[in-house]
Amino acid sequence: MDWYPDADESTLLRTPIRFATGYAPAVAGSRWFRDTERRDIQGELPGWPEGPVFTLNTKTTQNVDRVAGGLINGMITAVRVAVEAVVGGNSVAVGTSPPRSAAEDPANEAEDFPVMWAAPGTRARTLPWQLDPGRRPDRYRVDAVITERRLVLLGVGSDMTAPAEVLWETPRDAVTGAQQMAFSEGGHDVRVRFSDDSWARLATGDTRKFAGLLADRRQLLPESDLTPGQRERVARLVAELPANAQAPRCFRLPSGVILVEAQVPAKVGKGLFETHSILMGETGEPARPQSGDL
Repeated sequence: MDWYPDADESTLLRTPIRFATGYAPAVAGSRWFRDTERRDIQGELPGWPEGPVFTLNTKTTQNVDRVAGGLINGMITAVRVAVEAVVGGNSVAVGTSPPRSAAEDPANEAEDFPVMWAAPGTRARTLPWQLDPGRRPDRYRVDAVITERRLVLLGVGSDMTAPAEVLWETPRDAVTGAQQMAFSEGGHDVRVRFSDDSWARLATGDTRKFAGLLADRRQLLPESDLTPGQRERVARLVAELPANAQAPRCFRLPSGVILVEAQVPAKVGKGLFETHSILMGETGEPARPQSGDL
């Protein structure tokens, strides 16, 4: 799964990604590909293999799903109560979904569920079909990589020793925004907007950081712009890191707080990294992010 950025860029984030899936009862388990007239366009996308065809769930289907969900949640609750009886009430529930919030965009979340909204010739139409869980092969995933210059989608097959395949990429300035969508399973959905007004709804493991990076809330800061106290704090961070750590990168957040990140190769797999970070103020003192920073 090796893939490395060019010499003049670095990997800011790498995370699995796919087209999202409907969450509201009428669209649960579904995804559609639309133009701006709300027509289905998946048959117009060049090179795309055939995929599943979805229809809105009927009231009967919704009721069955609701009953089944209630039974499953009841079983989870019963198991949790039994565990708490043994361990003294200090257990943590695993596998339950967070409470639903209200749909932010009912037309595209509760009444329909487009994961691609794209007029002819727009960038969203160029996204690879491998993002679709209903089309891609078994034991195959897509990773999103964000660097300072671009957003890249990589295909990773079952052979973990094979190089990752570059499926698609676009310059960062072609992405005009990324919004976390709270009304989603596990809160993992994000809507990515492009400069031509097309968009895609995707699900990713690190939604907050993915959206934050693409929303361009961080300004890359050269070390020469740091105060003496900030440079001293960065030096202490570097001294605490393993010898194979990458050089730290500094970002000014909208509030003025400085974020410093350094990546260390992970032991779990080649090409994967752990991120070590600090937040600091004007003199290098610890700081907290403000609203809108991250």
